[in-house]
Amino acid sequence: MRLSGPLAVLTLFVAVCLPAAASAQDTKIDVKSPDTVKTVLDRLVGKRVSLVLTTGPELAGVVSVVGDRVVLLTDLTNREFFDGVISIDHIAAVIVRTRTR
Repeated sequence: MRLSGPLAVLTLFVAVCLPAAASAQDTKIDVKSPDTVKTVLDRLVGKRVSLVLTTGPELAGVVSVVGDRVVLLTDLTNREFFDGVISIDHIAAVIVRTRTR
């Protein structure tokens, strides 16, 4: 059975969008009194975050490894072929997408 043009486009759209929507998962941030940037990043390993640096710029990527003094971000946004190592002392803020519309 062949689908007509608009019906085929709608079917393709649903097949592509539904798995992405089902797999989208909200990240919850928990902040406790003794937390530091390092402990928050430890809980976000594997999640996509943006790090605002004390020098001004912002780097976004996936938290891969959190060390005592540095964090490794992989899959950097707008720098597809690069990873970055950032000094925890130079992180002013950690921004995480917590919900979708």
